[in-house]
Parts: sequence; C-alpha cells; structure tokens
Amino acid sequence: MFFLLNDAVLNLQGDDLTPQALGRRFASIGFDYVQTLGQELYAEQPLLQHAHPERAAKLAALINSKQPSINAALFIAPAVGCKPTQVGVRFASLDLATMANLQKAHASGALNAVVADREVWRRLAA
Repeated sequence: MFFLLNDAVLNLQGDDLTPQALGRRFASIGFDYVQTLGQELYAEQPLLQHAHPERAAKLAALINSKQPSINAALFIAPAVGCKPTQVGVRFASLDLATMANLQKAHASGALNAVVADREVWRRLAA
C-alpha cells in the first residue's frame, strides 16, 4: 500500500507496517493521539519524511491503521523546534489514479512539495 506523507510516497509493506498488526498493537490509542504524535514528530523534524523515512512510514501506517480510508497526510511545521500545536495537519483519501501518478513521480525523482501541492493539497492555489 502507498501513502503520501507531505511530498513523499511511502510504501507501507512489511510485517510491522500492516494495518492489522498495528491495529492490534495500538488498539488502545485513538486517532487524536496519533495526530498529536505526528505533530510532535514534525515539530522536532519538519522534513521527517526525508530525514527519517522509517519513522515516517511507521507514522503513516499508524494513521492508516486508525483511519483506513486515509492514504495521505500533510504536516506543516513553521520551524524546527516549534510547539507541536503549531504544526498544521491535513488528511486526505486519494483515488488510485492520483496515487499511481504520485508514486510514478516519486520513483522518477520528480515529486516535490510543489507537485504534491498541485496534485493533492492545493495550498498554493490563488
């Protein structure tokens, strides 16, 4: 399964990243806690998806285990070391065609924040 985290498409393959395994391991925590965890991680490292892709993949898998319809998340931190409450968050459910295009762009090295924004988040639209 693919998951868009900011401007990186992550492949959530592997036994420790399956929604079923995570769902069992983290059954007692809610989606709000997972969102707060993401905000804390991005407050410490605004480019988590590039600096620590393994942590980013675990966060993405945890998000998807709590909300299976979500396959894209955007965490925007204004600065390194900001307060977690300052990290903006958006979630999306992308169709297969959009995800395939993003994965193709990622594989070719053409996926960046501008491309992801145009295709999914549309934050820069005037």
